[in-house]
Amino acid sequence: MKGYLNIDELSEYLGIKKKTLYNKANRGEIPYFKFGRLVRFKKSDIDTWEIGQRKIVDADKRAKDIIRSFDKNDMIDIDVIMRKAIEETTGKKVYSNHRKVRPTKGLGKEEKDGAF
Repeated sequence: MKGYLNIDELSEYLGIKKKTLYNKANRGEIPYFKFGRLVRFKKSDIDTWEIGQRKIVDADKRAKDIIRSFDKNDMIDIDVIMRKAIEETTGKKVYSNHRKVRPTKGLGKEEKDGAF
């Protein structure tokens, strides 16, 4: 394979739209060369850049951050906490068969009328 890629080849190589690659080049987010009006990307530079883009997710830290993000005054059950943590760390939707608990307190009219 040749050492330099044009925008079409790079788009196919990375699976990123050409417009996105042009924007990244203009913002200096991706290494490129400009020969007159031609924009070229050195394959070895792109491979190094691509490795630097990798983000490693620490699931334990992420779960703790999610739990801390809840307002302490909110009534939250463990199912909500776990569902949110799993969805945000794995990116997959979690469905539960559990129904929400309905309030046992009346509407308030009964208490005012003295019925209870």
